[in-house]
Order: sequence, then structure tokens, then C-alpha cells
Amino acid sequence: MYPENLNNQQIILASKSPRRQYLLKELGLDFKVIIKEIDETYPEYLTPEQVAVYLCEQKAKAFQDDELTDNTIIITADTIVCLENKILGKPVDYDDAVNILQQISGKEHEVITGVCLRAKNKTTSFYAKTKVHFKQLSLEEIHYYIEKYKPYDKAGAYGIQEWIGYIGIDKIEGSFYNVMGLPVQRLYEELLRF
Repeated sequence: MYPENLNNQQIILASKSPRRQYLLKELGLDFKVIIKEIDETYPEYLTPEQVAVYLCEQKAKAFQDDELTDNTIIITADTIVCLENKILGKPVDYDDAVNILQQISGKEHEVITGVCLRAKNKTTSFYAKTKVHFKQLSLEEIHYYIEKYKPYDKAGAYGIQEWIGYIGIDKIEGSFYNVMGLPVQRLYEELLRF
């Protein structure tokens, strides 16, 4: 059942991520993409969960009130990868991607996506967390993946839906789609309530 309360809403996805755009489309929503650049620094005292929510809220606040009509809903999201409570960002170059993948190889890490829904008179934010366990990756596997897929736009230097996810991930606890960048089941429930 398509959510009736969204029929007359203009939905804006503020994300250039092709994965988020794909997932929102698969949810059956009509939307347009408008991106606002923000400063992605955050206070150091925040927990990883708070960082994900803080950043998606900053993305939502980048829209001025006069850009919102009475039937506009803005969806923003930010995904972070966390190993032993340390946030692993997007790789800055090839060597950094190798280093990040070596760090998560053979270990469990967390993927946390913060999502913010903003309308003219209300805002709600939430996060979803998924535990991901990688097998021990060989250096050859790491090099092959980075050379072929160039994961420089991905937190944690990998995409679960790509080759490395097929061969490297032996267990996940939580939403698969959250690891792709958008916890669509939770988003759907939140949109029904919004």
C-alpha cells in the first residue's frame, strides 16, 4: 500500500548518492534531487550515532524556510562507518582506501545512517545501525576491488552491493539497505507517521 499521506507532497532528496536515489525510487516515491553543500565537520564530543544525526540535520537546515512550500518534505541522510568506536571516513586516495579496508578486514564494524525529514513546520530525525562482519581480506582482493570499483565516495571505502560485498561480507545484523546508505524500511515507517 502506497502511503496516502504522501500523495500531494513534493519530496526532495538532498543527496547526490546514486544508491540513495535508487533506493528511494524503489520505495515507489516520486522525488526530485536538490543538493546543498555543507561543512561536514562536527563537534568531537559527539558519539557516532549523534554524528550521523547531526550531519543529516545540518543538510536539512541548509534549506531556507522560503524554499519550502506547505507540501514539501526534504529527506537528508548521512552514513558513517565505525570501527571500535572510531569513525572511518571516505578514503582520500588509493593508499587510504587500502588502509581502511585492511582495518575492517576480519573484523566487525558498524554502519550508522542518520536520516532527517523536514517539512515547513516540523522536523524528525532518526538513525539506523547495522553490524557488518568482513572475512579476512587478502591484499590482492583489496587491490582488485579498489582498482576496479574506485570506492572513494563511500564511507568505509566499500559498497556492500559491489564485488567486495559478495566475496567479503560473511554476516550482517540489521538492515542491508542501511549499509547501502538508506534504511528504507524505517524511512517508510517514519514517512507514514510524518
